[in-house]
Amino acid sequence: MNDNLTIQKAQEIVDQWIKTVGVRYFNELTNTAILMEEVGEVARIMARRYGEQSEKESDKGKELADELADVFFVLICLANQTGINLTEALHKNLDKKIKRDGQRHLNNAKLNP
Repeated sequence: MNDNLTIQKAQEIVDQWIKTVGVRYFNELTNTAILMEEVGEVARIMARRYGEQSEKESDKGKELADELADVFFVLICLANQTGINLTEALHKNLDKKIKRDGQRHLNNAKLNP
């Protein structure tokens, strides 16, 4: 697999997978619910592996990387079916954060010991 996978290429790969293996996209509302479910699985691992909850035996074989990839996959599905170019969206979002937060965190006493 190509180590230089771009977001745009990932969107194309997911779209091709959906159209050949997945048959079609689930509707946007269903995919939103699936996204929440996948985020919940990430939260479960984080709370039990990195937080204070004890990990259940059934959770020990779950990989955080795989669960994060599930989140990314469904997020890409939502972007594809709503016509969003995630590369452009991320660039715009980072520009917004640079303008809004350029100095904000540097001046946060809670972050600077």
